[in-house]
Amino acid sequence: MDSSIAQAQHIDLLILPETNLILVASVIEPLRAANRIAGRTLYSWSLFSPDGSAIETKSGIPVPVAGAFRPQRETAPLFVLSSYHWQRSATSQLKMLLSQTARHREMMAGIESGSWLLAETSLLDNFSATTHWEDFEDFAAAYPQVTMVRERFVIDRKRITTGGSLPTLDLMLELIRRAHGYSLALEVSRLFIYEQERTRGDLLQVPAIGNMRILDTRVGAAVKLMEETVEAPLTLARLARRVGVSARHLQDLFKETMGVAPHEHYLALRLNAARRKVIETRMEFADIAAISGFNSSSSFSRSYRAHYRESPSETRRRLKLKN
Repeated sequence: MDSSIAQAQHIDLLILPETNLILVASVIEPLRAANRIAGRTLYSWSLFSPDGSAIETKSGIPVPVAGAFRPQRETAPLFVLSSYHWQRSATSQLKMLLSQTARHREMMAGIESGSWLLAETSLLDNFSATTHWEDFEDFAAAYPQVTMVRERFVIDRKRITTGGSLPTLDLMLELIRRAHGYSLALEVSRLFIYEQERTRGDLLQVPAIGNMRILDTRVGAAVKLMEETVEAPLTLARLARRVGVSARHLQDLFKETMGVAPHEHYLALRLNAARRKVIETRMEFADIAAISGFNSSSSFSRSYRAHYRESPSETRRRLKLKN
């Protein structure tokens, strides 16, 4: 949870030929965004291919790599990415390398069809897993020793599996949340969401954290109200009344769909708005506190430090020295 002093988390990516470009981006882009928002390197990564050649993605855009996958005793998480024809890369040498490196890795992830390669190497035996919905039944039949779960992604101890590009994005947001808190994960997620004008009462498109993607319309309305009232936060009772439910029911709905209580989401929105002002402007902290819905500079500073493990002035000082 300490995003300001933690050492950067390094991740190795083994990318197989014919992987979709968006699948690679779904892993890397949330990490890049987390670094930018935090103003420090929280994550780093290295890309490898089976033979060291650049990966020709299905879109025809090559992805350069650091070299051939020849692991030693690395402990960093390893993500295995594949979209099509994973069998062509599943040589006995590669499977041996995966088995060897699994003894040291703190985490192994099968991203989309990468889960097939992990299963083929017996690295998912006695773990829960998922894969792309089109392949789910075939996968379950091929590997009965794997407990298949119909989820967008599955994290089971030292194994992770995902069912496609957007589920992988959800996974990365969940990993960011676990390591650095809900506030940062929410801010990263907002970079990947666009909101269309609601002309027919469509479901509000708000950021997804973890496995939650489709919101209850009442939760969506509450989130919209929160975003519109950052400067003067509503009480839970008023918020619930405005969306037509009881305060207790709104609490329950938030927990079910967002995974956090309403006040946690509200505070994350306000602190993220305040942090942008701290970083991007020279505004006085008292003014930032006021427009972010805090009663005083001291209460703002306490909440800010509790979330970011540094004061607003330390954030500015650190970024000034960095630049």
